[in-house]
Amino acid sequence: MYTLYTTLGSGNCYKVQLLMHQLQVPFRMVQIDVLKGETRSPEYLRINPNGKVPFLVLPDGRTLGESNAMLLHLAEGSDLMPQDPFERMRVFEWLFWEQSSHEPYISPARFWIAIMPEGRVEKAEQIATWHERGNAALQIMEKHLSRHDYLVGDRYSVADIGLYGYTCVAQDGEFDMSAYPAVSAWLERVKQSADYREMMDLATAA
Repeated sequence: MYTLYTTLGSGNCYKVQLLMHQLQVPFRMVQIDVLKGETRSPEYLRINPNGKVPFLVLPDGRTLGESNAMLLHLAEGSDLMPQDPFERMRVFEWLFWEQSSHEPYISPARFWIAIMPEGRVEKAEQIATWHERGNAALQIMEKHLSRHDYLVGDRYSVADIGLYGYTCVAQDGEFDMSAYPAVSAWLERVKQSADYREMMDLATAA
């Protein structure tokens, strides 16, 4: 069985949980409290020297420590990974872009506004930058999704799961999602996918 080290409220953790749930991959979760510094504890660093979550231990004991690497591994051979070589590369393209141009701005804005609001004043200048760059990322998604129902090809794929993880909570970071009707419609399509579960439903599942 897979073991997923995770933390509550993380979009990076959620997307791995969602994919495993939708693929009906048995796994157990171990909750790590990032806010209490548990990712830096000696016990956890012995498991994952990078000190981050999510962290996935495969049934054979091998490990993966980047959320989108986990998605690609788990989706391989499933209906959520396109078989066409070029569409597969489109999946990689979106997942690389998510970690370089999307998550680095939407995630911290949400963190300092919704999860650690006591630090908001101190982070005001950075939040303004995150909003600017996060909105630029959402505009790219809006342009694409105004012409396509899904990110790759004409069907739901692991690329959608990868981008969904933090887009679905962007409003918590005070991104105005009403400005992105195509993205909002796509979010609703993802919610209609088979065996979909909300972030906190999966995070607190046994």
